[in-house]
Amino acid sequence: MLKKLFDIKFWKFILVGVANTVFGAGIMFLFYNVFHISYWISSAANYVFGSILSYFLNKYFTFRAKKRSGAEIVRFIVNISVCYGVAYGLARPLVRRILSTATVSLQDNAAMLVGMVVFVGLNYLGQRFFVFPEKEE
Repeated sequence: MLKKLFDIKFWKFILVGVANTVFGAGIMFLFYNVFHISYWISSAANYVFGSILSYFLNKYFTFRAKKRSGAEIVRFIVNISVCYGVAYGLARPLVRRILSTATVSLQDNAAMLVGMVVFVGLNYLGQRFFVFPEKEE
């Protein structure tokens, strides 16, 4: 089972994720630190813009999904939304508890980094098995 989970699709997902992370994190940290936009809007902007890029790269490059359907897009949006809510909803209180003596800015930046890591793991599982599942032969 682990061999199947960590196959070539996993490594392609990681490659797409690196590109997507640079793109999305750039937007997120720019919004938060330069434009002083809130934690939630800054982190959400990362996933709104990054998800559009992610959908196309993962659909055609990583998972080579040929089927076009509205249901697939809905599953993708649901997956991204759930992963975002869980990752960032857990990261912020956890980091604030651990870094309770740090500034709010440091806490939020650290929480965004932790949220990104949790999001990637959840998103891979969701895209692989829920959004772009392999057909049984």
